[in-house]
Amino acid sequence: MPITMTKVGETSSIKNIVGNDRTRRHLENLGFVLGENVTVVAEIAGNMIVNIKDARIALNKAMANRIIV
Repeated sequence: MPITMTKVGETSSIKNIVGNDRTRRHLENLGFVLGENVTVVAEIAGNMIVNIKDARIALNKAMANRIIV
């Protein structure tokens, strides 16, 4: 399921990243790699703030839907 389906405060493990190579490489450079734990900090209208590798990252809804947990 995409990370947009998780609730605020939930920690999940990344199972897959979908999209073209450029998008996947961009997310990987931000720390979104397979097996990494990611916690949803806040969600507003589908846009999310997540905590990954001790960093907070804001994602729009389209980008967040590419992260499968």
